[in-house]
Amino acid sequence: MLRMTILASLLALSTAAPVLAQTMAPSLDQPVTITFYNYNLATAGLGAEATQKLIDEFMEANPNVTVEGIGYSSADGSRIQADLAAGMPVDLVQTVFSDLDFSVTNFGARALEDIAPAEEIAAHLEGMHPNGTKLGVLNGKTYGLAYTFSTPILFYNADLFRAAGLDPDNPPQTWADVKSAALAIEEKTDAEGFTGGITGPGAVDWLFQGVVRSNNGEVISRDRTTLKFAEPEAVEAVTMLRDLYDAGVYENYDFAGAIDGMASGNLGMYLQTSALQGSLVAGAEGNYELRSSSMPRFGDKPTRPNNSGSALTIHTADPLKQRAAWELMKFLTSEHGYTIITSEIGYLPLRPAIVTDPDYLAGWVAEHPLVAPNLEQLDRLEPWDPMPGPNYRQIGKTMMDAVEMSVFGGADVAATLADAQANAQALMP
Repeated sequence: MLRMTILASLLALSTAAPVLAQTMAPSLDQPVTITFYNYNLATAGLGAEATQKLIDEFMEANPNVTVEGIGYSSADGSRIQADLAAGMPVDLVQTVFSDLDFSVTNFGARALEDIAPAEEIAAHLEGMHPNGTKLGVLNGKTYGLAYTFSTPILFYNADLFRAAGLDPDNPPQTWADVKSAALAIEEKTDAEGFTGGITGPGAVDWLFQGVVRSNNGEVISRDRTTLKFAEPEAVEAVTMLRDLYDAGVYENYDFAGAIDGMASGNLGMYLQTSALQGSLVAGAEGNYELRSSSMPRFGDKPTRPNNSGSALTIHTADPLKQRAAWELMKFLTSEHGYTIITSEIGYLPLRPAIVTDPDYLAGWVAEHPLVAPNLEQLDRLEPWDPMPGPNYRQIGKTMMDAVEMSVFGGADVAATLADAQANAQALMP
């Protein structure tokens, strides 16, 4: 009851006054401090150092702006909710794409078209990949500027492939190939075959959405009113994952277990966000040869990968703070910003031209072939669909709990998904 009261109050605050177009200050001609809620800052192994480096560079270039970086958990927006309720300034937020709808409705995220000059928006978006920029659009307006995001990557241990009699130059392309390779690794080495970041604490549903889509299914209808994760295509996708587990080749590792397995050389393949590239490279260095491939497909069906990651959303109503937040957003998503984000974290560069530009990423890409599958999948990337309404997290959790029970818990796949879908549909707005 208290939570709903807080949400209602926040919604009232965010909608009490009309939003006027292009309200931000024209320049940063006086000192201003803004808060930047950023989940990478909360995780040392997931870009905290690179993010702080960019913030420091921005403040050096803009001496009138002080940026207070605040680390928070991307799996739980309670920190932002509590700070807003307490009247604390929440100016700029790194918002997970699945939270965008809720952030607009309850946290007062503002459309760029309503606060920034149209010519500035157009100039900044020039050169950015359209498959990226559309990810922050909701109801026809840009509430989030696509920032850090990635695609699902199949990381694999080339040394284990050789030991198992497999060709590391021809990694698995289909889920059937994954099963065959994992069986060979299990049979001919002391290592485990495969794991994926599809389920488990913190996994949410971004990777699962891509798996289902790649079997020509959906977890939610295009108009985001009807859940569809119990339909035949989704059931078939989950049944495939269950088959991997029943065959003894899909290890039910949590996040830490999977990272440790890869670092120790005791895990053959790991399907996970490319954002872990830096961490996995560090673990493999001096131990084995780490390689990467694209997301596995179902037979001849083309994969339909969707993104993980975040957008930058402005929440402040103060014109000067809006200008400071907008300038920081532009800096973080500039050619230089994406050079740091890609090379030091592992996220995709949303400015494709820098990949071949010697002033930015060309040299790094030549030395780091692991990024190639991530870049290839960008051209067919599909959005991570956010669940609607105030119960969006519970809807997603209901779905993913059912998937986990179906794959690892021995439950009947079709019946479990159907029951979960009925329960989750009742939570839809």
